[in-house]
Amino acid sequence: MSRRKKGNPINGWIILDKPIGMTSTQAVGKVRWLYQAQKAGHAGTLDPLATGVLPIALGEATKTVPYAVDGVKAYEFTVRWGAETDTDDAEGRVVESSDRRPIPSEIEAILHDFHGEILQTPPQYSAIKIQGERAYDLARSGEVVKLEPRPVVIDRLDLVAMPDAETSVFEAECGRGTYVRALARDMGRRLGCLGHVTQLRRTRVAAFSADNAVTVAALEAAHDAEDGGAALAGYLQPIELALSDLIEISVTPQDAARLARGQSVLMRGRDAPITSGEAFAVCKGTLIALCDMDKGEIVPVRVFSYRL
Repeated sequence: MSRRKKGNPINGWIILDKPIGMTSTQAVGKVRWLYQAQKAGHAGTLDPLATGVLPIALGEATKTVPYAVDGVKAYEFTVRWGAETDTDDAEGRVVESSDRRPIPSEIEAILHDFHGEILQTPPQYSAIKIQGERAYDLARSGEVVKLEPRPVVIDRLDLVAMPDAETSVFEAECGRGTYVRALARDMGRRLGCLGHVTQLRRTRVAAFSADNAVTVAALEAAHDAEDGGAALAGYLQPIELALSDLIEISVTPQDAARLARGQSVLMRGRDAPITSGEAFAVCKGTLIALCDMDKGEIVPVRVFSYRL
């Protein structure tokens, strides 16, 4: 006899506007508790100092987390010049300082060095594992953490404001694995003035935008409302939102049943897909499976629980 899962079978995404001071793990725990969801996870860690878009997957949406994590991320961040910290942000200890301050034209001149695919050394206070231990745990214990440079992709990096000689505001779009704190650190070194992040806000993760994000306070208010279940349901986004870069295939109920059993489907005729690659199958608006597609054959890779 199988054990019944605790919680409600809630399926979908919450685009959380994470507040400062909250860890990503705490944010997931909070949302899962509010919805009493059976399962939850997030797409792309945000540091406690950072705010903004933290997509949280509930239930069946957790199967699509890798697609969101791989998506382009957008940030707005502020760099304070003149000091480098051991954490590369304002929470750390100053390890080196400089009296030099860059002017806007100097900053603009180096931005092309941080565009495209570059090698970046992650901050020593990061979640990267070294022989099974998190780098930040080793650093906090006093151990010298040495991380190897790794390739990352930066699609856009713009200087958007310079409120004073001490600070500059940037916008960036980048791929998976990019650390904005390391970007600020490396720009400071390149300019010869040193620098660290003082404010960081993520505005987009793949198709998840800050325009559609909800605050913790709003979710708490919905939870406490007279019809809390309906109010909370109004903030749920469809699972398919994480799959916007994949091909959508509509299948019949008969083919949906085969895919749900893990069996491949061969589609012929004018409705047969002519392209190959990753896709997702839907039937009557219901997500059925993540698939590999080749010459009309649809092979299920990950199946979703569904009701037709």
